[in-house]
Amino acid sequence: MLERTRRYYLYDQPTDMRKSFYTLGALVTSHMQVGLLSGAGFVFINRRRTHLKMLMWEGDGFSIYYKKLERGTFEHPVGGDDFQISYEKLLLILQGIETKKIRKRKRFSLGKAG
Repeated sequence: MLERTRRYYLYDQPTDMRKSFYTLGALVTSHMQVGLLSGAGFVFINRRRTHLKMLMWEGDGFSIYYKKLERGTFEHPVGGDDFQISYEKLLLILQGIETKKIRKRKRFSLGKAG
């Protein structure tokens, strides 16, 4: 379900968790302006930050991942203009780790010498 190669987008407003496939999809197309059938994962968090839903196109239909916390809250980081978040950041959010304090160290990259 969660794949490193998939793009993920975090909706920037609190979302009513009673919304399902069609209404979450409408938020994606009208507000986020990203193609619903792109294969991306679209993440929504409620106002109290205790519930999270993710809408994804699976090639033959939509699926929804839904997580409710018994304690604590999800971080709702401020996204960029395009709403996109990394796979790594999504995993940290799901695990309850505050991403503002995480610093990613430089790693080797092809194409740059020394």
